[in-house]
Amino acid sequence: MKLCRFNQDRLGLLEGEQVFDVTPALQALPPARWPVSPGDPLIVHLDRLIPAIEALRPTATAHALAQVTLHSPITQPSKIMAAPANYRLHVLQDTRDPGVDQGVHAKALEGVDRPVDKYGLFLKATSSLAGAHEGVEVVFPDRRTDHEIELAVVIGKTGRDISRAQAMAHVAGYTLGLDMTVRGVEERSYRKSPDSYTVLGPAFVSADEIADPHALTMSLWVNGERRQHSRTGAMTVDIPDLIEFASRAYTLYPGDVILTGTPEGVGPVLPGDEVRVSCAEIGEMRFGVRARLLP
Repeated sequence: MKLCRFNQDRLGLLEGEQVFDVTPALQALPPARWPVSPGDPLIVHLDRLIPAIEALRPTATAHALAQVTLHSPITQPSKIMAAPANYRLHVLQDTRDPGVDQGVHAKALEGVDRPVDKYGLFLKATSSLAGAHEGVEVVFPDRRTDHEIELAVVIGKTGRDISRAQAMAHVAGYTLGLDMTVRGVEERSYRKSPDSYTVLGPAFVSADEIADPHALTMSLWVNGERRQHSRTGAMTVDIPDLIEFASRAYTLYPGDVILTGTPEGVGPVLPGDEVRVSCAEIGEMRFGVRARLLP
């Protein structure tokens, strides 16, 4: 099942180039009461929503995908976790670029087989979430902002100290993620967490739809020029290891997002650019880059 959030908080079932409006299924969500438990409501109650969505599908209104506005399918993760330098060619190629490195990466990564083991994961602010409709707002126009396409893993059930053997049972599904990055020497959590610097979409794809998340091909274009293109199997630390690693430190909740790292080919974007990302099993989205309008 592919679910999207469209046209200002409508719930859509994405099938090919059509979006079926199944918003009434959200009536199956229980009312929230203070204190609200951690987790994204869509994912927390996915088992309850799926039968309601399936019942609505035969009579649901269809919209052309090209005619709707897409927002992030995940709205309330308790945290967004990300793996640094998790593709070997990204480490070997991109971190040799002084514009990328900024004195942070290249020397520190020499002789390091698995940067995650050295640096751990970093956290991104949940307020950085955006969808294709919102796009990216360049927060520091005098600094370089880069695109980084990543496979985003969405956690499906609560867990702590999850073993590698049990890790995939905790996955609800996947989406594409853009880990937008301001280059510089500040901590990653600062440079990667401005508003709109975590773009998710076009849809949340349930785990049963993807036989092998390590056999996907992700691509990214800027203004029609392809810059990133890689199989997810090239990641150094795979998804079960990332879940095991993350859950040593954090309790993982439904809707939490793990960005699994970016392949080689990262580069800058400027206001006015159009970014397109694609993965056959997840979908395609386009979004614009704009300058921040200061008050």
